Amino acid sequence: MTGMKGLKSGYKQVIKSILLLLLIISACQSKQDTIRPVVQSITESVYASGVLASKNQYKVYATVTGIVNEIFIDEGSAVEIGSPLLSIVNDAQNLLSENAKLSAEFNGVNFNRGKLNEARSLVDLTKSQLENDSSMLERQRKLWSQDVGSRVELEQRELAFKGSKNNYISASEKLEELEKQLSFLSIQAQNNFLISNKNKGDYQLNSKVKGKVYQLNIAKGEIVTPQLPIAIIGDDEKYILEMQIDEYDIVSIQLNMPVLVELNSYQDSVFNAVVTKINPIMNVQSRTFTIEAEFSQPPSILYPNISFEANVVINTKKDALLIPRNYLLNDSIVLSKSGKKLKVVTGLKDYQMVEILSGIDKNEELIPPEQ
Repeated sequence: MTGMKGLKSGYKQVIKSILLLLLIISACQSKQDTIRPVVQSITESVYASGVLASKNQYKVYATVTGIVNEIFIDEGSAVEIGSPLLSIVNDAQNLLSENAKLSAEFNGVNFNRGKLNEARSLVDLTKSQLENDSSMLERQRKLWSQDVGSRVELEQRELAFKGSKNNYISASEKLEELEKQLSFLSIQAQNNFLISNKNKGDYQLNSKVKGKVYQLNIAKGEIVTPQLPIAIIGDDEKYILEMQIDEYDIVSIQLNMPVLVELNSYQDSVFNAVVTKINPIMNVQSRTFTIEAEFSQPPSILYPNISFEANVVINTKKDALLIPRNYLLNDSIVLSKSGKKLKVVTGLKDYQMVEILSGIDKNEELIPPEQ
């Protein structure tokens, strides 16, 4: 019996010890979950992600179809504005250009100067004839007024004058028409020649920016078309941060807002940037807007398409009264230590903390809502 009593007494001690331990653990947990608001700085920001793009980066397209005759650059080559990239050969275009040149020469004023001189000579001749017939008519009229000569002679002089006048008018009109026609044909042929030369210029592609060739998609002898990009070229000294912002956050974004950037290629560093552009149309598939930012002080080595994550800083406040966000119920209720619900007004928020504008002070002890 003594052994049984000792055993029961031992069980009781164990049970008491376990209960005491549970009470201690419960008390510790309760103590850990009870917090008071703290006064410190808070920064409200909007999350974004995206990729780097070279400034002035663009895809090179041909405006004509043909075969690559020569390539003047490689991937990684430095280019200036106007640097030749490649040439395209097209025999039909060369023939058209040659025909336009011949047409411009054939219809030029110098080439048709003989026709103009002939027409002007005819005008001069008819004018001389008109002046002569006019003089003869005037002389015959004076004689007729003195009863000298016959009526038939006067009428003949009048008919000769009218004929000379008509011939002069006709020659002058033909000269004017010829000058207009030759001028029109000459300008038209010259314009066709210029268009042909411009089209011929489309068969050599030149760089539009100063920078670097980041990608080359074509080889000599291959066919190019206006639908396929030939290369990607951009500025090799300046880069743009292109990032996506959710449609719910875009109304908070403004130009010149600071941006904190974490590049995947520089995982241990945070870089400062500034919002420089907000594209005003939403991508309906992703329900996001694209914004751009530029580094305040970029890292020494960058490449296009490096991915990154960023936070656009919306607002920063010092000496704010803060509590953890998980202590907030329905964005407006907190629980006091006694379990009483207290209504609060919130301000700035980040991923962990929320600002309390009114409803409690820094001495209030709070417990999380799940208790």
